[in-house]
Amino acid sequence: MITTDLSGRIALVTGGAQGLGEATAHALAAAGANVAVADVQDGRGSKVASSLGTSHAFVHLDVTDDASWDAAIAETMQQLGGLDVVVNNAGLEVTDLIVDLDAAKAMRMIEVNVIGTALGIKHAFRAMQPGGAAGHGGVVVNIASVAATIAFPSIALYSASKSAIDRLTRVAAMESGQLGYGVRVNCVYPGLVANEMGIGLANDVARLGLFASVEEAVTAVVGRTPSGRLATAEDIADAVVFLASDRSKFVNGIGLPVDGGMGM
Repeated sequence: MITTDLSGRIALVTGGAQGLGEATAHALAAAGANVAVADVQDGRGSKVASSLGTSHAFVHLDVTDDASWDAAIAETMQQLGGLDVVVNNAGLEVTDLIVDLDAAKAMRMIEVNVIGTALGIKHAFRAMQPGGAAGHGGVVVNIASVAATIAFPSIALYSASKSAIDRLTRVAAMESGQLGYGVRVNCVYPGLVANEMGIGLANDVARLGLFASVEEAVTAVVGRTPSGRLATAEDIADAVVFLASDRSKFVNGIGLPVDGGMGM
């Protein structure tokens, strides 16, 4: 029987020191995977890795830097013995009306969200393809957002960056297939989660006058969601585990909404 058991698999999670990344690291570990928590936040990331148990590790990673990726992949291979799953979760969210767009902040967000994800795919392919350091295929799961599928005011560039992740996912899946890498590539569209980033967005849209209060902003999001609630980090993490497992072995090049129907 095909299960979501990931025993014997090695997974690297970017942005694993907090939020969705931390929840995903815990979910993958609970499913049996050995997890490399990858982040620029050494202290927080090390604590998350320690909380998972002794068969897991922390690796320092700046997702926008090629050399940092090389080092993180090598360290993961050395400490955990392989690489089967890469979750490109690291991301930034900048809230700005288009009329007030800050180019420097927007460029940094694009660098992390888009270039960081693209480099994650690149280095996963290099490690997992035949002849690579791991060399037996694997899975890449990219974290996009419901923002890629809806028109929500004040997050135009964030939405664009998450739409780009969707396109990267589909092209990468096609390249992997045509070039025989043996790597499935999918992405997840999370709904709004009441974590640091999600509450920050609610505060920002209230500050910009788009909603009268944080509570009104949250109520508006819930009102647009058929499931009638915000997402939880565990909702998203469970979807990542599914896409990383053999239960999704013929699922490739797709964007999976985990948004309670908000983006339909």
